[in-house]
Amino acid sequence: MQTEFNLPQVRALVTGSSKGIGFGIADYLNRSGASLVYHGLSADEKPDSINASRYIAADLMQDNGAETVVEQAFQLDGGLNTLIANAGSFFDKPIFEMDRESFARTMRLNVEATFFACQTFARKLSEAKHPGSIVIISSTNAFQAEDSSVAYDTSKGGLLMMVRSLAVSLAPYGIRVNGVAPGVIRTPLTEIALVNCPLTVEHYNRKILLGRIGEPEDCAGACAFLASDAAKYITGHTIVVDGGLTTAQIGRNPEKD
Repeated sequence: MQTEFNLPQVRALVTGSSKGIGFGIADYLNRSGASLVYHGLSADEKPDSINASRYIAADLMQDNGAETVVEQAFQLDGGLNTLIANAGSFFDKPIFEMDRESFARTMRLNVEATFFACQTFARKLSEAKHPGSIVIISSTNAFQAEDSSVAYDTSKGGLLMMVRSLAVSLAPYGIRVNGVAPGVIRTPLTEIALVNCPLTVEHYNRKILLGRIGEPEDCAGACAFLASDAAKYITGHTIVVDGGLTTAQIGRNPEKD
């Protein structure tokens, strides 16, 4: 399968790239000619298609976990110039069952680990006086809330502002910072809910203007663009990739199907 980009100049670390959206992004970049370092929670998660020598297994919620992953990635490829900060997860419970541990886990992975990965990556580039690009993967939950999703929604809203704030702080070092906010995408995290609730799938197929739930690779083109020289004058922005989910109040007009 071909891509629309030719990116031999891109040398990227993609966190959380053993599956789901992260793997879709990394695989797309790899097929576009980029050099990739992959990351997953454990060695068991490594896809067979990934060379073990280019895969880092680490828990980003451990002390200094994010910093360690970035340092290891630079040991594998000293010329890294792109970070796709994708790793994240969902730990919410119904509102009155939500506890401090689950809330803290969400913030630790989705927000804290993302920031310290970006900080470490930017420090490495600035010390070498090399320009680069960071792409932070957030969610349409940064714009629209979801039931029983307070911690997750809050974390993704934080990433939206993190993109803007890092863009301001890192511009003097020639490091661009942008984001991608996926909508409803089929991943191991969402697939169980979609399979178990056909009415939810029917709802989204109507609400999403393009008429279908997204696939991981649907997010990859935006990341490839933001990492490429075509986006060399873009920083501080987040591209929403949701098939039009957040555009219309009602969704598609069934009379026009």
